[in-house]
Amino acid sequence: MFGRVDDHQRSEFLEQTKAQREERAQEKMREKSALTIQCVYRGYKARRKLGDAIRLEIDQLMTKPETENGEYRPNFRPGVEVYKLLRGYLFLSPHQPEIQSFEIVCRYLLASMDSDDIKVSYVSVSLLKEFVLPWIQQVKDILWRCVLVLKQLKPESYVDVRLMMVHLRMLVTFSHTSTWRILRGKGEHLTAGMTQLCHNIMGHLNNKGLYPVLKGLLFRGLARSKPAFTKTSLTAILTISLRPVMAAKFSDNLLSLFVLNILAVPAIVHHIATLAPDCLTLLITNRVFKRSLDLLTNEQSTRIIFNSLEGNYALCLLANMIHLGYSELEGLVENTTSFMTVTMRLLDKCKHYVQNKRSNLTHWHPVLGWFSQNTDHGLHEAMPFVVKQLQILWCNKMIRLLFLELIEYVDHARSVELARNTGKEKGIIKKALDKASSRNAVSKVRVDSGICVATCLPCVLYQSAITTLSQLRLDIISGLSYHEILLRYLWRFLSDLGPVCGLKVFLDLLTSAPDSTIHPVFSMLTLFCETAANYICTLDQIEMFEQQKMFTVDDYIRMSEFLNLFVFRTIWGGLISLSSAVTSELFISAQALLMILYERDSRHRFTQPNHWLIKDIKPSSFLAELERGKKTAQYIMQKIPHIIPFSERVKIFRRYVQKERETLGLCESASATPQSTLITVHRSRIVEDGYRQLAQQPARSMKGLIRVRFINEQGLDEAGIDQDGVFKEFLEETINRVFDPSLNLFKVTSEQKLFPSSTSYIQENHLHLFEFVGKMLAKAVYEGIIVEVPFAPFFLTQILGHGTSSTYSSLDELPSLDPDLAKNLSYTKHYDGDISDLDLTFCYDEDIMGRVETHELVPGGKAIPVTNDNKIRYVHLMAHFRMYRQIREQTLAFIRGFKSLVNAEWLNMFSSPELQKLMSGDTADMDISDLRKHTQYYGGYHNNHKVINWLWDVLEKDFNPKDRAAFLKFVTSCSKSPLLGFAHLEPPFSIRCVEVSDDQDTGDTVGSVLKGFFNIRKREPVGRLPTSSTCFNLLKLPNYQKKATLREKLKYAIHSNTGFELS
Repeated sequence: MFGRVDDHQRSEFLEQTKAQREERAQEKMREKSALTIQCVYRGYKARRKLGDAIRLEIDQLMTKPETENGEYRPNFRPGVEVYKLLRGYLFLSPHQPEIQSFEIVCRYLLASMDSDDIKVSYVSVSLLKEFVLPWIQQVKDILWRCVLVLKQLKPESYVDVRLMMVHLRMLVTFSHTSTWRILRGKGEHLTAGMTQLCHNIMGHLNNKGLYPVLKGLLFRGLARSKPAFTKTSLTAILTISLRPVMAAKFSDNLLSLFVLNILAVPAIVHHIATLAPDCLTLLITNRVFKRSLDLLTNEQSTRIIFNSLEGNYALCLLANMIHLGYSELEGLVENTTSFMTVTMRLLDKCKHYVQNKRSNLTHWHPVLGWFSQNTDHGLHEAMPFVVKQLQILWCNKMIRLLFLELIEYVDHARSVELARNTGKEKGIIKKALDKASSRNAVSKVRVDSGICVATCLPCVLYQSAITTLSQLRLDIISGLSYHEILLRYLWRFLSDLGPVCGLKVFLDLLTSAPDSTIHPVFSMLTLFCETAANYICTLDQIEMFEQQKMFTVDDYIRMSEFLNLFVFRTIWGGLISLSSAVTSELFISAQALLMILYERDSRHRFTQPNHWLIKDIKPSSFLAELERGKKTAQYIMQKIPHIIPFSERVKIFRRYVQKERETLGLCESASATPQSTLITVHRSRIVEDGYRQLAQQPARSMKGLIRVRFINEQGLDEAGIDQDGVFKEFLEETINRVFDPSLNLFKVTSEQKLFPSSTSYIQENHLHLFEFVGKMLAKAVYEGIIVEVPFAPFFLTQILGHGTSSTYSSLDELPSLDPDLAKNLSYTKHYDGDISDLDLTFCYDEDIMGRVETHELVPGGKAIPVTNDNKIRYVHLMAHFRMYRQIREQTLAFIRGFKSLVNAEWLNMFSSPELQKLMSGDTADMDISDLRKHTQYYGGYHNNHKVINWLWDVLEKDFNPKDRAAFLKFVTSCSKSPLLGFAHLEPPFSIRCVEVSDDQDTGDTVGSVLKGFFNIRKREPVGRLPTSSTCFNLLKLPNYQKKATLREKLKYAIHSNTGFELS
């Protein structure tokens, strides 16, 4: 019995015991799980039963209307019973309410508040001491559930709008006692306590996150192209948002939340003013603008708000503050400086996110340009409303308000001057002394004076707006420049800074801090230059010089004098470094206005000769610096080349050409002869053969020596002569033929000026022909060959590239193309009546060889009528079309050819009239002594020969300027003198004695020389006329025996072209 148990039996016994133990444990677990399941189920069943009972009771108590929009008439029960019932209801859904059933609860509670029976009113429970505290908590829970429901709703949905209005009404009703009937009559003494109770409730909602929910709701309803709110809903939301702030007496914390969450909603003030003007009155009554301004001027509060604001919402807040301030004018007038300070801070906040260029990290913003933050679709849709608000900043009334002190200063100064001028008449000497002293008058305004600070601050503001709101830049500048008095008053203030418009003030500031333009007075100058440039560009000749709108001619003269000196001295003196000048708004705007005035003066002279030259430096010194490669001198030649005389610039141009020739190895030297290009041209096909052989030549070959071999009508080679005269003849013949209007490549204006023809396409390869013509004309300029090709001024402007500038006015140069159209557009621009009576549209009808073709000035222009609002745009578009778009392809082809030989930077040294001079020579009367000094003689003639003396005497004393011009054209094919004098005429002017009949004598034989020298002749050549070879600038002059004969024959020849020869 107690024998030894082997190991196998023992292990088997242990395993059985373990299995039995595990089975008992599992059984216990099954029993426990069953009990748990039964417990949970019984609990669920009990709760479900209780919930069903409560819901049934709720449904019985709060009878649903038969239809969605039906009238709600519940069976009222005492407020205490409702309170108890709602405790159970809230217990059933502790977190998220069932929206449909909760809506009925809210509607019942609202209906109870309207009941005349006090016991039924839900608020009556608060009068029972035992229930007051839990009832307050219940109200807070119900109202917070209303807020949570609002968070889910979409204002654009019809179903959600009904729910939204119910829950908004709940928040409006229980956040203020104004609608509580229980407090009327005998309950008035409870008002103070109940009001405090409402404040307590609103404080609870605010702590839970009321404002972010309201912000989201407002954003969903307003950040769209058409607002989804009605007057009622928007009023309710604004009322709810204001009550916590008003309850806290506009404390900084609550006001910060209001500013961040409500005033930063896109265009909310605009929509309030449009949909719910009563609410705008509420904002004004409670001085919300002034209070918000005070908050934002507080540095600590500003830091908190700005750290919480993204760039997009900073822009929206700025727009709303501008609109609200404009509506609350009293607060704006009292706090103008604070308003400008806050506006600049908000602009700076926006600017922090603005990028200069596109990248993978930037997004396009319709107001700010490339932006480092993404802008959602809703914000994009709301931007037109935001822009409307921003535009208030540069409206007439706002500008007057911000510049009020400047206006008062100028008006006072004028009244003093008027009083002085209406006094006793001054003597002539005293007037002269006063005038002289006024030029050297000391500064009337100091830069540290109050008026200077008050004037410069709004300038800083607007300059910041122009820089930050990049896509509204033109709109801002236009709003400021077209203001009825701003430019004129800023100009007066600038003039009062001291002599030459306070030039010393600006230079002294830059001297003390080079490259630093942070002083507010620089913003004033920058703003004036930008707005004045925009305004002057839109003026036509009548407005600028006859009507003298905004500025007088004397103002333009003084303005240009100041800008010319300022721009020159800042660069030449190193006050603004070259690297800073490229990005300096001050320098860019000043130089732009200066060049506008210079170009206007080039077209319509209003200054005295040499007005634009800088007397601070001698041209020789400047050219020496330029020759040494001084960077400032080079930069000045790029930006303001007019400061040195035109003749000096021509020398610089010729020097540039010579240097390029040397660099390309095109100059003849003792060691090498440059390669040349030989072309063969038939007399009857000069243009065709020249185009075929030269059009595809590289620029280097075109800049080099081109030799021409002519084939005559019989197909035989013509003998060439030295002096490159054959090429000059080819060049002149080519240019004469291609510019012949009958070829239809070019047309002429009423003043016989050339410009590309819009119907040139009838010629095959017309654009290639234009490019070839550009090259040939450039070759003439490159070689210094004068060709008389009178271009229309507007076309010269386009060659220089000025026509594409944003500061260029097509309307100003239109008379040089079509005086009749310019007159008609001027009439349209100044039309006083309703312009729509003229039945104009944004299109232009062109008669093309008997067929009328309509060109739209803008897409869909045929259907867009011209009105008083858009007539300015119409006249500028029409002028731009006629002068640029209509001949755009031809012009670009010509310029492409021209600039392939002549560097564009070289051309920038000249204005349009100067470029014409560069091509066609000087318009001044011929200098006889200079021509005689540089004349070569052949065939026996010499400088003291009697015929030669007679010739110069006739030219100087007997010929008038018109005759002398005709003589010059007769011998050189151009009526104008070379720009640098006849020393630069290529080939040099020469006179050859012609003796034998039929003009067979070349004048270079020994016999001809002896006959000419000793006057050996058969008879006087009375019947002979002087002839010329223009390709060699050669005059073939018979050896007349009488001065009268010479005068008569020469005059006849030059005016009739009889005897005109081309070798």
